[in-house]
Amino acid sequence: MRTRPLDALGSIKLKLGVVIVAAVAVTVLVVTFGERAGLPALATGLGAALLALALVQVLAHGMTFPLREMVTAARAMARGDYSRRVTATSRDEVGELARAFNTMAAELAEVDRMRRDLVANVSHELRTPIGALRATLENLVDGVEPLEQAVLERMLAQTERLGRLVEQLLDLSKLESGAVPLERGHFPAGKLLDRVVRDWRHRAEEQGVRLEAGFDAALRLDADEDRMLQVLENLVANAIRHAPEGSKVIVRAYREDGHARLEVVDEGPGIPPEEAERVFERFYRADHARSGSGSGLGLAIARWIVELHGGAIRAEAAEPRGCRIVVDLPA
Repeated sequence: MRTRPLDALGSIKLKLGVVIVAAVAVTVLVVTFGERAGLPALATGLGAALLALALVQVLAHGMTFPLREMVTAARAMARGDYSRRVTATSRDEVGELARAFNTMAAELAEVDRMRRDLVANVSHELRTPIGALRATLENLVDGVEPLEQAVLERMLAQTERLGRLVEQLLDLSKLESGAVPLERGHFPAGKLLDRVVRDWRHRAEEQGVRLEAGFDAALRLDADEDRMLQVLENLVANAIRHAPEGSKVIVRAYREDGHARLEVVDEGPGIPPEEAERVFERFYRADHARSGSGSGLGLAIARWIVELHGGAIRAEAAEPRGCRIVVDLPA
């Protein structure tokens, strides 16, 4: 990266001072030389002015170069090109501004990438159930397939899948915009886990999975009960979907290191360590972590709700196999 004459100075005021001193010094030297050489005063003064202006131009050009780069990059970004970066070698305020501009440009580029991925993924997720519904309806209209209870149940399942996806997208949009107020209350953690197990036990049994709960009866949570129920339901649904037949999914709640800790543990293929953070991104899928019929939004919604409560969520490996999703909430 190219450096400029005054990049080492750490203040724009100091740089201006150096420019002024340099211009005055050049003027004095030229005038002194002209007097000793017997040159006319007018010619000496004009030469001193021209040399001083040239020196100021060279030094000022380096000082303002990042600002001109930022103007060009900003115009490119207005056209949708977020790849531009500006030179940030100076240590003064302009250099700090250039580095902040580069950080902003990188973040905007990432947001633009996520926007494109979101559009592509939403289109894909909507296309699948819509395509299945259309094919079934065409078969019914053409008389290829008789109108039976099983056909209606398949159509209902696809419609419900569409409804869940739209509802999750709306929830995620509200959470990201901060438009979801939390209605905090104090309630037993066991009450929350009992509701989750009761609501999801039948679904687990349909897949040959045992759903169990274990909790500290004295533990109480300070949280929005409905939103925390949504978190656990998303985690349990994800665990059941990836748990092999004959295995079990365990939901726990206990106190740990001054936090209220919630856990959902399954015996599925688990999440590779390099994927442990990315599984909480919208629509992210890994071969083991997020494959299947899920929309890829459940864990993203869970993370937003937990962070709204001032907590943290992470994925860990379970022993001897499987995945453990851990939620830590302030006690």
